[in-house]
Amino acid sequence: MKKWFAVIGDPIAHSKSPNMHNAWFEEMNIDAAYIPLHVKSENLESAISSLKTLGASGWNVTIPHKQTIIPFLDELDPLADKMGAVNTVVRLQDGRLKGYNTDGAGFVHALEEVIGKDNKDQEVLLIGAGGAARGIAFALQLFGYRKLTITNRTVEKAEDIIVELGEGKAMSIKEAEQSLGKFGIVIQSTSVGLANGEVKLPLSLEKLQEGAIAADIVYNPLMTPFLLEAQKKNVTIVNGLGMFVHQGAIAYNYWLEQYPNTNNMIKRLTEELEQLI
Repeated sequence: MKKWFAVIGDPIAHSKSPNMHNAWFEEMNIDAAYIPLHVKSENLESAISSLKTLGASGWNVTIPHKQTIIPFLDELDPLADKMGAVNTVVRLQDGRLKGYNTDGAGFVHALEEVIGKDNKDQEVLLIGAGGAARGIAFALQLFGYRKLTITNRTVEKAEDIIVELGEGKAMSIKEAEQSLGKFGIVIQSTSVGLANGEVKLPLSLEKLQEGAIAADIVYNPLMTPFLLEAQKKNVTIVNGLGMFVHQGAIAYNYWLEQYPNTNNMIKRLTEELEQLI
């Protein structure tokens, strides 16, 4: 019996997930389909009921449903539970729905694909304290990156995540700018970028150390204002496309117990995005 999967969100037309997953199905000779479904917040409960009735094997969840879907699930993976957000739903053999969050782990997979796994003793600065930052912070801890500092315009939000982690530090943007030189890995997780043609950065990179690792979770454009500025310091660049591909690959693995070829997909999507420049 053919399996089918979906991504639900509002809006949803821009999502690259259907192209990515359907390409993987074809590449791995799996008889399955993946479709985008535009679901408004007021229709979320009925949409989930319909997905179950129509036999969906699983689905991805994007804005604005990552938190609000939780009451309609039967079980949460521990990481998703800690984060209070779900981006992947698996329909278990007994029909129950289990929620996962693959965003943070997807980021760490993408990071280590570029820098390897021998940088866990580096001081890490995470810029931002939103939903994406929470996922990355918990995943970094899970994968062994224990020297974490979070900076945010509202320091209290950064402090909240540090308290939940049970380790690490929070600091103001000004403090982070002053001590930037001590961080070997700097991760930009906010939505700041180009606004009205004016380049905006979350903080000054004047004191960024040469040879550091600079990562951004935004993948369109591939080279964000943050990464373009960081590049002037002769650093290793990690753009956001790897995180997008790996979070999808981890979801794919939860559904089908196979890990797809991420390298080919990153190359393919890189070419697509470069054509849009």
